[in-house]
Amino acid sequence: MSNTLEPTKYQDWQIAAAAETGMKPVSHLGAELGLQSDELIPFGRALARVDYQRVLGRLSQPGSGKYIDVTAITPTPLGEGKTTTTIGLLQGLGRLGHRVCGALRQPSGGPTFNIKGSAAGGGRAQCIPLAPFSLGLTGDIDRVTNAHNLAMTALTSRMQHEANYDDATLTRRGLRRLNIDPDRVCLKWAIDFCAQSLRNIVIGRGGRMDGLEMASGFQISVSSELMAILAVARDLEDMRGRIGRIVVAADHDGNPITTTDLEVAGAMAAWLIEALNPTLMQTIEGQPVLVHAGPFANIAIGQSSIIADQIGTMLTDYHVTESGFGADIGFEKFWNLKCRYSGMRPDAVVVVATIRALKMHGGGLPVKPGARLPEEYRRENLGLLEKGCENLLAHLAIVRASGAEPVVCINAFSDDTAAEINLLRRVVGSEGAVCVHSEHWRKGGEGAIELAEAVIAAANRENSFKFLYELDMPLRQRIELIVKQIYGGAGVDYSETARARLAELEKDPEVSKMGVCMVKTHLSLSHDPNLAGRPVGWRLPVRDILVYRGAGLVVPVAGDIKLLPGTSSNPAFRRIDVDVKTGKVTGLF
Repeated sequence: MSNTLEPTKYQDWQIAAAAETGMKPVSHLGAELGLQSDELIPFGRALARVDYQRVLGRLSQPGSGKYIDVTAITPTPLGEGKTTTTIGLLQGLGRLGHRVCGALRQPSGGPTFNIKGSAAGGGRAQCIPLAPFSLGLTGDIDRVTNAHNLAMTALTSRMQHEANYDDATLTRRGLRRLNIDPDRVCLKWAIDFCAQSLRNIVIGRGGRMDGLEMASGFQISVSSELMAILAVARDLEDMRGRIGRIVVAADHDGNPITTTDLEVAGAMAAWLIEALNPTLMQTIEGQPVLVHAGPFANIAIGQSSIIADQIGTMLTDYHVTESGFGADIGFEKFWNLKCRYSGMRPDAVVVVATIRALKMHGGGLPVKPGARLPEEYRRENLGLLEKGCENLLAHLAIVRASGAEPVVCINAFSDDTAAEINLLRRVVGSEGAVCVHSEHWRKGGEGAIELAEAVIAAANRENSFKFLYELDMPLRQRIELIVKQIYGGAGVDYSETARARLAELEKDPEVSKMGVCMVKTHLSLSHDPNLAGRPVGWRLPVRDILVYRGAGLVVPVAGDIKLLPGTSSNPAFRRIDVDVKTGKVTGLF
């Protein structure tokens, strides 16, 4: 496979395009992973879905492969490189002769065409083919969007019919009156773009045949409860049952209205049957990667799927999965939600940081995407770096609190100095952890050998993994525990809406079976994106509490976070195009 382009001279999409000329056929890739031919559902030459039912049915026993999670420090505009590190680690483990597999989340169209770009990694540590990966892949997000909007279609049409017809007419049409309260609709429409103008809209304008006029809005598709269900579902029966428990609204007496009440749950499940099968791709160096479920751990669960992780640990020596954003958000949800649902336990956890990002957490000048990088990030500054290490140590402490074994990976840049690297090794070493300066972005698997060796050593040590809380702990205490022990806050302040909702939920016996899925900014350990480093003395303002009964999640919403991000003034789509002679997509990053 071609892997000769120098990352300092070529853009990511050019490196990916060069590597794609030597990709393994997906049938070859599947055979190397240990899949049988009838367990692959081809999607062209380079992609295939994996028939999870056949694979899990054939193997049946829990996987014995080592289970590795990749998380990071608090994100900055400089980028930390979780996906790049995940892929680099896979390539490094492959270079050492181990059978490996990775699990990544499918990129959302919102960030792909906005500031962040795709989520395929970078340099010589990428997942390919890049264009399909970035532009819809095998259609999972489209299926989630359609299934979600089908629920909204069922809801709004039922509301219109109930407004226009009496009980006798509804009965003749095979319907019972649900008495839905337009002010208690808790679902929005879904779209996979960052379209801020659709956050708050009015629908049903016109006449009586144009629907019921009411306030509505959109959320980004990957924040849908259906995406969380896709991440945690163990099989079709489990997914179908969860879809039927989704609450879309309440009636005038406050009773929940579910997709089962609307008789739409079965049709929604029909949209998602194929989406239960992960998509098989490969790294630039030919290691298999399963792509399944979606991103955005700040407003969703943000994890690759349980199904993908089960397949990976069953078929390989080392399976590397990825959690969204920092350890306070992505790893906390991996730890207390995903691992609880799956019964799987991590053997090691990689915490990714960059020296540049740590300098920003230490008080470096703000960085805006597309603007020139201030000189303090390009030259040695041990004072800024040492101060910024407080953020790294906070995330290290979060991982340690789970009992898992952490490895700190410094994702290398060319202007990192020996003194800065030594400072980080000393600080991390004082906490009893290993710190590796890894050059996978520039050198691929060769540059990740030391990282791979450190992860192997960590994964083969005993750990004492345990959950932060048990589900019988009162909801209020669970929220407070996350705020104090994970975020480092002083406590929680509830709005009147959230306080009333909390009192209502504490009387609900079903809540005792649900995990807590916090919604807060990913840009700070706190609720305030402007507070870098390791802020202290702050309190988390919870403005609302949502309940995802299908996914089994109670969702406290903190601060002013939006479920539909906005598009910037300099979005990535301005640089994406196609070569009209070859049909190749250019400009993806």
